[in-house]
Amino acid sequence: MLGILIFALLGTIAAGTKWSTATWTPNLALDLEGGTQIILTPVAENGEEVTSQTIAQAIDVIRQRVDSSGVAEAEITSQSGGKIVVALPGNPSEETLELVRTSAQMAFRPVLAIGNPTPTDTTPTSEPTESAAATDPAAPAPTPTPTAAAEEPSDVPSKAAPDNPSDIAYYVTPAVQAQFDALDCTDPANLTGGVNGDPDKAFVTCGQDGSAKYILGPVEIEGARISSATSGLNQLPSGGQGNKWVVNIAFDNQGTTEFTDVTTRLQGLAASPPQNQFAMVLDGLVISAPSLDTGVIIADGKAEISGTFTRESAASLANQLNFGSLPLTFTVESEEQISATLGSEQLEKGLLAGLIGLGLVVIYSLLQYRALGLVTVASLVIAGALTYSIITLLSWTQGYRLSLPGVAGLIVAIGITADSFIVYFERIRDELREGRTLVAAVDRGWERARRTILASDAVNFLAAIVLYLLAVGSVRGFAFTLGLTTLIDVLVVFMFTHPLMQLIARTKFFGQGHRLSGLDPRRLGAPETRYVGRGRVVHGPRTTSDDEVVEDAPVDAEPTPRVPVAVGGGTSGLTIAERRAAARAAEQKAATTDAPVDAPTQDAEPESGRTEGNEH
Repeated sequence: MLGILIFALLGTIAAGTKWSTATWTPNLALDLEGGTQIILTPVAENGEEVTSQTIAQAIDVIRQRVDSSGVAEAEITSQSGGKIVVALPGNPSEETLELVRTSAQMAFRPVLAIGNPTPTDTTPTSEPTESAAATDPAAPAPTPTPTAAAEEPSDVPSKAAPDNPSDIAYYVTPAVQAQFDALDCTDPANLTGGVNGDPDKAFVTCGQDGSAKYILGPVEIEGARISSATSGLNQLPSGGQGNKWVVNIAFDNQGTTEFTDVTTRLQGLAASPPQNQFAMVLDGLVISAPSLDTGVIIADGKAEISGTFTRESAASLANQLNFGSLPLTFTVESEEQISATLGSEQLEKGLLAGLIGLGLVVIYSLLQYRALGLVTVASLVIAGALTYSIITLLSWTQGYRLSLPGVAGLIVAIGITADSFIVYFERIRDELREGRTLVAAVDRGWERARRTILASDAVNFLAAIVLYLLAVGSVRGFAFTLGLTTLIDVLVVFMFTHPLMQLIARTKFFGQGHRLSGLDPRRLGAPETRYVGRGRVVHGPRTTSDDEVVEDAPVDAEPTPRVPVAVGGGTSGLTIAERRAAARAAEQKAATTDAPVDAPTQDAEPESGRTEGNEH
C-alpha cells in the first residue's frame, strides 16, 4: 500500500516536470534562496499621523494579498519610522510585486446581488422572459440566450441614466452578470484584493473570507469620511450595557450627509433584499455587508453594526474601518534583490547534521538489534521517501518553500520515528523474555506498543499544531514539518513496520532466534524454568502459537518434553509455590534413582513433572 502511494506521488511529480512547472527538488525559502525585498513608506493622504495600529492593519492587507497569490514563507515586518519591509522568496512575478506596491482603499457601495461563492451554471433551460425581471426588482437582469456567433455579453446599460445607485436595470448589464456568474470565490487567486474597481460603475467581487460573491453599485461613501470606529458591548435602551459585541462607526460632516441619503434610500428597499444592504469594501474585497433595520434612518452619522460578532471579530472590523478612514499611499523607498540570509552553506550544514544523526541511529540500531536493525533502516527509508515526495509535491501545487527551521523539523523527525521502532522492538523482546514464541511476541508486543506509539505521536502532533497557530514567520516552517513527519511516522509504523515484523517472524532465521537476529531468547534472558500451575515446573521457552497453558492437559500432550527443575540449579526469582514444587520433584527423583539431585536422568518418569500435594 505504501509502495503504491510513493509511486503515485513520484509519478505525479514526474508528470508535473514534463507538462507543468514542477521540479524534483522542493522550493527553498528566503533564508536559503534569497529573493526580492521592497521597503514601503506609508503616507496618509490627509497628512495625519500614521499610527502603529494603522501600520499593523496595512501589514495585514499586504499579507492577505501575498498569501492569496500563492507565495509562501514571505516575511512582512515593520521598521522604525513606520516603514514596511516585504521580503518575497525566489523570483516573484510582476503581478505579485504590483500587489505589494498598490495602496489599499476603502469605500461603501450598495449591494445589488449576492450569490454562492462557486461559479454559476448559465446553461439556459428555456427562453428567459422579460416579465420575470419586471415583477422581481431584486433579480439581476437576465443573461441573453447565447447565439451561434457566441458574442461577448453587452456592457451597455438598458437605460440612459440610473434612478439611484441601487438601480439594477442600469448597473447590472449582461457583461456584469456574466462576470458574476463566472466568478469563483473559492479560488485563492480571487481573494488577493488590490483591485478597487471603477467608483462610478458596478463592481463584482468576493467576500474577504471567500464565503460569498457580490454585485455592488457605485461608490457612495469613501472610507476617508469615517471619523472613528470602535468595538464594544451594545447599549440597551434603558442605558445599561448588553452582552452582544457590536461595532460603532461615526462619520464626519460630509459623511453624515451622505450616509443619511443612503439609509433613506435603503429603507425604501427593505422589502427587496439584498438591496437593503450596503457593503464595506476594503482593498477590493467585502469585509462586511450589513442590512438596515426596518424604519431606521440614521441622520446623525452614527451607526451600530451588530450581528454574530465575537470580541475578536468586532475588534478586527473596527480596525479595518479605522484603516479605511486613513487612506494610505505606499511610496516604494527601495526594491532590490537580496541574497540568502543563511544560504546554501547553512543548508549543506543542516543536511550534513541530518545525515550524521541518521547514521548514528542506523549504527545504534544495528549494534542494539543486530539484523532486526535492518527493519529500522528500511522503515526510515520509506518514511524519508514519503516525506521528500510530499514536500516536493506541496512546493509545486501549494507554493510551499522549505526553510532552515523546516529542515530542523525533518532532522528532529528522525529521532521521533526511530523512537517508535524502539518502543515496538522492546515490547517484542519483553514478550520473548517471558517465554513466548516470536510470532506470538510480535502480536502481543504490537498490542502493547501501539498505544504508546499513538500517545507519543499525538503529543508531538498537538505540539506542532499549537506551535504553528501561535508562531509567526519561519518558526511555522518547523512546526509544519514536525507535524507532517509525525503523521508519516504513524503511517509507516502501522502500514510497513508491523506487517514486515509479522512476515519475518515466520522465517527460520528470526523465528528460531538466531544469535545475530537480535531476537535470541537466550541472549535476552528468557527463563529456562517456568511454573505453569498445579505444581508443574518446566524447562525451555513456550512453543505454542497462542501461548495458552492448558492446565488440564496431561504432560505427555505438551508439544515439548517437560522436565523437573533441579534444586541445585538455584531458586532465585521463583515464588514459594514454585520452589516447593521444584523441591518435591527433586525429592521424588532422588528417591527413585541414585543420580545426583541437580542432574536429571534419562530414566525420569513421564509423569515426573507432576507432583502431589495441596500446597501450590
